[in-house]
Amino acid sequence: MKTIVITGASRGIGYESAVKFCKDGHRVIAVARNERGLEQLYNEVARFGKSNLLIPVPGDLSTDNSVNEICNRIETITGTVDVLINNAGLLINKPFCEITRGDLEKSYAVNVFSVFGVTQQLLPLLKMAQASHIVNITSVGGLTGTAKFHGLSAYSSSKAALSVFTEVLAEEMKDSSVKVNGLALGAVQTEMLSAAFPGYDAPITAQGIAEFIVWFALNGGKFFHGKLLPVALSTP
Repeated sequence: MKTIVITGASRGIGYESAVKFCKDGHRVIAVARNERGLEQLYNEVARFGKSNLLIPVPGDLSTDNSVNEICNRIETITGTVDVLINNAGLLINKPFCEITRGDLEKSYAVNVFSVFGVTQQLLPLLKMAQASHIVNITSVGGLTGTAKFHGLSAYSSSKAALSVFTEVLAEEMKDSSVKVNGLALGAVQTEMLSAAFPGYDAPITAQGIAEFIVWFALNGGKFFHGKLLPVALSTP
């Protein structure tokens, strides 16, 4: 049994990944600001008799104080973290000329700053594991040389920052037991995507991509370190 921390676990990819981990017998510390979503997650896990494996930790990752509170709570729950999945994300779809500083601050607070904060504070627990894995959920839109989309200047630029952070952190962790990788996802049918692009049908479901994320989180560190892997059905 591994101890998994997942941010953004109250819906979409994080939710489905948490369900899959619990079904497979792993303990999940599920972080999200949506307490109703976390309650729904707990109830779903309870339906197949695994409620003892799910620990909801509500909190808003967009503020430093809340990040500190969340990580302090996690430290009281466990002394070791085997997998950290930085999945929480914020997608703003707005033409570049209408993007405000506030939009940028919101995007970077969740997509970049919270990842720095959570990873820094949980790193001692990750180092306590025999072999641990940090998986940053980024986007193909945050990679150079890929197709870009109108209205995603804040989102894609923040995911680009997360992608480079993944590579730099991997370099700093190369002499430790901590592996660091990023999964650059293509379009996945989630509530966040539907809100930003009403009527758009993505080629894969949140449940479908969660199957891969769970496998990669548990096994990818054996094969990859410092890599940004595109996980998309589109080209480029």
